[in-house]
Amino acid sequence: MAESYGSDAERYDRTRPRYPDALVERIAAESPGRDVLDVGTGTGIAGLAFLAHGCRVLGVEPDSRMAAFARHKGLDVEVAKFEDWDPAGRDFDAVVAGTVWHWADPVAGADRAARALRPGGRLALFWNAFQPANDVAEAFTEAYTRAVPGMPMDWRRMTGPDAYAGVCATAADGIRKAAAFGEPEEWRFEWDRIYTREEWLDQVPTFGSHGQLPAEKLDALLSGLGDAVDALGGSFSMHYTAVAVTAVRSG
Repeated sequence: MAESYGSDAERYDRTRPRYPDALVERIAAESPGRDVLDVGTGTGIAGLAFLAHGCRVLGVEPDSRMAAFARHKGLDVEVAKFEDWDPAGRDFDAVVAGTVWHWADPVAGADRAARALRPGGRLALFWNAFQPANDVAEAFTEAYTRAVPGMPMDWRRMTGPDAYAGVCATAADGIRKAAAFGEPEEWRFEWDRIYTREEWLDQVPTFGSHGQLPAEKLDALLSGLGDAVDALGGSFSMHYTAVAVTAVRSG
């Protein structure tokens, strides 16, 4: 599934939520310098945010299509699976990963990050957690139940930062097992975005497993979700919590 996103890199880049400035600023401020390694850089959403904050950014991305897209947007990107990537003597002040670490081996990834970090450097792994209002969650859940009843997508239960509790715990445990970092911390940053009907439906095919639905199932789902947004007035506000697991490289 992780390798499927590059088939429509432009849509992925256009629709996926960005990360709040407060998260980027805190990671940059609490790192010893401005050299950043962006793991699983994708189309450059996280990497470009750090670049805009005055950092020097190198991306590592296993999908050559995504890497080419990020390069076109101005990032320096090397094509490799991070666990196999060779730092070649280079080191960094921060290793960051936006919405990708759940695809990595948590121990091997943390070990590779430790090898790429300077002493005192920071590893920061983060995700955006959806947290829709109750009426939005109810409407979306009903649309999924009607169009794709076999897909476990209950927006009433699978959203908010607690939905990432297992992912964060696995990431933190991997950091501890790498035995090269201080105790991991969890940071949270709240933000909101207004979506129009068209903007939300444009993003839905980029969600995990959605791009693998048969065309008729995806069309039925998009139709149902479109009707739901129409019933909400044609747009809605999505609350997000950006959740970060972070730790400092031991000296």
